[in-house]
Amino acid sequence: MGVRPPADDGDEPDAIEFGIAALDATLSDAEIEYPTDSSTLRTKIGHRSVPFDATGNSMTVAEALDEIPKQEFDNEQELLNTLHPVFEARREATRNSLLAQLRALVPF
Repeated sequence: MGVRPPADDGDEPDAIEFGIAALDATLSDAEIEYPTDSSTLRTKIGHRSVPFDATGNSMTVAEALDEIPKQEFDNEQELLNTLHPVFEARREATRNSLLAQLRALVPF
């Protein structure tokens, strides 16, 4: 997923990546070879933080892997499809939090 950032100046990126889009970029940077497993992913990219919403809230890849029962992935698309519900659930939980609702009331 991604959203357009505010248009303050021309030095900003065209979109802010979060969720699976941000994870996809992380996987591309790490050059993961498939098939792979959770152990390999934890070793190579488990420490990397991936934003799950447009406000910058994030979780590590290891935290996301902890929330799925599957341990082996034949290809990148299978890994992304498996982790997608984890990022969506975290985004929804944060969006519905009391703090998020209070922020929505304050006009800045």
